[in-house]
Amino acid sequence: MEATDAAELISEIRDEMREERAEHASDERFRNVTALVIAIMAVLLAVASLGGGNVGEDMVHNNIKASDTWAFYQAKNVRQTSYKLAVDDLQALLAASPTLSGEARAQVEAKIADYRATIARYDDEPDAAAPTDLTRGEGKKQLSAQARGYEEARERAAEQDANFDYSSVLLQIAIVMGSVAILANSRKVLWFSVTMAMAGTMLMLNGFYLLVDLPF
Repeated sequence: MEATDAAELISEIRDEMREERAEHASDERFRNVTALVIAIMAVLLAVASLGGGNVGEDMVHNNIKASDTWAFYQAKNVRQTSYKLAVDDLQALLAASPTLSGEARAQVEAKIADYRATIARYDDEPDAAAPTDLTRGEGKKQLSAQARGYEEARERAAEQDANFDYSSVLLQIAIVMGSVAILANSRKVLWFSVTMAMAGTMLMLNGFYLLVDLPF
């Protein structure tokens, strides 16, 4: 082999080795970047899971509060109805007893007035410290407003929970596909993983703020 041929062969070998090292370095960078992306996805999944757990607790709590408040409302309504029936009975007694003494009639009328005041109080019994605040107080007016408030909070939490559920699923898929991207050394799979993660992140943010109603 001539010296020039040997030099060319050595040069070719060096070029091939440089290309292999460059390719290896590129693959190593890809794996490192993908691992970092997966770590970020895992953090986002943890946040979505935490958000979903919190709104799940809110949903249960507000459902219980709404049920209890409506039960209190119904109890008030039953007692109010009993007072209304008592008023009707006393008025019938007065009408059927024209010879009733003045003192006895006055006592019956006083009792009717007392019952009517109780009936009115059951309808509207605001908190003395905040008479205009419907979220406080124990009248039927206040209780119905409180129960509806709990129901609205429950429905909002249910909407948030759906967003967090879908977000968690997409982020889990993204993490799995990211791992596949490392094993297959595939940038296309990584981009698919990142796309899933972006969709999951948007759903997670929507879970916190409910900026958009889900179409499903």
